[in-house]
Amino acid sequence: MQTIQGGVCAAKGFKANGVHCGIRKNKTKKDLSLICSAVPASCAAVYTTNLVKGAPLTVTKAHLADGTAQAVICNSGNANTCNANGVEIAEQMSALLADALGIRAEDVVVASTGVIGLPLEIEPIAAGIPALVQGLQDDGSADAAEGIMTTDTIKKEVAVEFTLGGTTCRIGGIAKGSGMIHPNMATMLVFITTDAAISPAMLQKALSGDIANTFNMVSIDGDTSTNDMVTVLANGMAGNETITEEGADFTAFMQALNTVTVQLCRLIASDGEGATKLLECKVTGAADLPTAKTVAKSVICSSLLKAAMFGADANWGRVLCAIGYSGAAVDVDKIDVAFRSAAGTIEVCKNGAGVDFSEETAKTVLLEKEIEILVGLGSGDASATAWGCDLTYDYVKINGDYRT
Repeated sequence: MQTIQGGVCAAKGFKANGVHCGIRKNKTKKDLSLICSAVPASCAAVYTTNLVKGAPLTVTKAHLADGTAQAVICNSGNANTCNANGVEIAEQMSALLADALGIRAEDVVVASTGVIGLPLEIEPIAAGIPALVQGLQDDGSADAAEGIMTTDTIKKEVAVEFTLGGTTCRIGGIAKGSGMIHPNMATMLVFITTDAAISPAMLQKALSGDIANTFNMVSIDGDTSTNDMVTVLANGMAGNETITEEGADFTAFMQALNTVTVQLCRLIASDGEGATKLLECKVTGAADLPTAKTVAKSVICSSLLKAAMFGADANWGRVLCAIGYSGAAVDVDKIDVAFRSAAGTIEVCKNGAGVDFSEETAKTVLLEKEIEILVGLGSGDASATAWGCDLTYDYVKINGDYRT
């Protein structure tokens, strides 16, 4: 397996584009994106656990009842959530795009991101669709990635090449996510494409199994959005034998999917609103997987720890505090904690108690852009990883006037 360029256009048969249609006031920012497959594709999706859900999710769920899709349309700048005519707008987006592409409206995945509770007009979207379709390119992934951004500061694209039964396949994705991100289908939009042939049922199984250890292990601020959605389209154009059951090919596909999703998780976490650092909590020695995941998520969600990491303060007591209230059954007297970065590793806690360490060295370690928080529980062989970011002054600035 190797990393390649191309994002959602890396796989055969996929084109993409992004344009400014007028939803966002800033004309320099793209606000409407399209991903299209040359042929109908198997499609799987997972959605936010928030009881308040964006209208596009309702429409997409209905469209994907048959497990197939051919195109994805997504606008930014407006979440189309809590609107009286939200479903109607989402359906109109699908119908207008379907007419322009010559496909079924039921084969359109529709998504929106942005401000909640703000009326969304169909006029700018309708006016932008012709240019959106006409501008579809084999290398349009970057434009599509830009069109789904809200407070994101970087475009998030990943792609890899792998083999299934001797056939070369590709899988790639784009994502948006910077704020309102918390475990249990963390708030984000992720669109993944592959030219591998896999049945809708097995694709759904792969995606549902993967997010438990990837997107559900990301937290920026403890808020779960209304519009989260991760979709995967598999058009089969690589020509491999269709995956219809578990086996070597399904395992290889899962590994490729996981490679893409983990990298997208890291990009999302590193680009948290106002963030200056990517935090990665690695828990080892847990009695079981649920314990490892609970501990990792609790540590990464701690506002006090996140603030300490922003200040490059090796306040390891906040790590133990987060473990203590996580609800996980752990032996406190066996917990080890260390911080690691490109500048080195420093042990700060052994068997639940502090150890002598150099504050100067610790600060050097914690001033790096990527920090690993290493937690050893000393009670078993299970492990888990969670991703987050530091908590900075800018997070409050961004969200203090997000709507106005």
